[in-house]
Amino acid sequence: MPTTTPLPWAEARETAWAAGYAARPAAVELPFDAAVGSALAAPLTAVSDLPAFPTSAVDGWAVAGAGPWQIGGAVLAGQVPEALKPGQAVKIATGAQVPEGTEGIIRLEHSEIDDDGRVDGPTAREWREAGEEATQGEELLPAGTPVSPPVVGLAAAAGHATLPAHARPATRVVIFGDELLTSGVSRDGRVRDSLGPMVPHMLTAAGAAAGPSIGPVEDTLEAHVAALREALADADLVCTTGGTMVGPVDHLHAALAEIGAEYVINTVAVRPGFPMLLARTEDGKFIAGLPGNPQSAVIAVVSLVAPLLAGLRGLPLPPLGSVRLAEDVPGRGGFTHLALVDRAGYRLGHHGSAMLRGLAGAAGFAVIGPDAAGAAGAAVDLATVPGV
Repeated sequence: MPTTTPLPWAEARETAWAAGYAARPAAVELPFDAAVGSALAAPLTAVSDLPAFPTSAVDGWAVAGAGPWQIGGAVLAGQVPEALKPGQAVKIATGAQVPEGTEGIIRLEHSEIDDDGRVDGPTAREWREAGEEATQGEELLPAGTPVSPPVVGLAAAAGHATLPAHARPATRVVIFGDELLTSGVSRDGRVRDSLGPMVPHMLTAAGAAAGPSIGPVEDTLEAHVAALREALADADLVCTTGGTMVGPVDHLHAALAEIGAEYVINTVAVRPGFPMLLARTEDGKFIAGLPGNPQSAVIAVVSLVAPLLAGLRGLPLPPLGSVRLAEDVPGRGGFTHLALVDRAGYRLGHHGSAMLRGLAGAAGFAVIGPDAAGAAGAAVDLATVPGV
């Protein structure tokens, strides 16, 4: 492990995002469900006028000429109506195509029908004109717009079946540690693995296509190298857990050297979670080293992995939220302190780096900057956890 100065937390987030954005793959045409959570790689334009034809905004009577009007038929959504002649009226449904020659629409609730089958009432232009929302070829949204469900709805209405976007990066989680169990309760000096079941769901929430976890992997350099190579064979990003320090069974740094990976970030000035890292292989894939303590690992996901995945999908750096502290929160010297808080701004108990109980009920991490403390009543940044 090379000697290095921990990178400031805010700079680490930006660095991870920039690395992902620079490495984002070429955009492809993706079906809507695959494009959600990415960003438009090209402007979204209207394939046709929107709406493509005049459509009624109300349930009522379409009329032409002077009234009262003789009723003759009905127009439902999905039908192509015949043109109206003066003195005629047709019943029309909301969303139906307005007949040619229509001069007004009487709302159903404002209409009166006489014994001769004629309708009368106040008329108005109660319809959307063709091209009122957009004209054919008009830019609806610029490139870089995050693809949300409403964007998908707009794209479908505008005539699209796919969207140009960046595909979800494939990810795998590799669990290091002879001491870990994958079932049952902790026993005989061994503890139950919590990161293998948890982290893939966070990756999915952050925009990745997460594959099954690998491990626990034996605490040898050879096993670490083999597991990394297995995971990198079909993943754009591999998240490892544990081994980020230089203890007797911490082989991650040596394994990275063995496979020729270079550091993008090696340690971050944040507590908990300081011994996190981000590396890149010669063929442009990424390895994120998460600490073995569960809460520290989650902080590494928040700090490095979520920004990296946003960059890989062409999205901006994930914004921080805000929370008003309900009590004083101490600082951690020259390190940024990420302190578990609830939505009311109270610091949660069970917030040690090896604990998950506090995290399970948290709104996120209050961000207390280096050489500072959080005072009760102060509004501070809130780093949220993907999927929470």
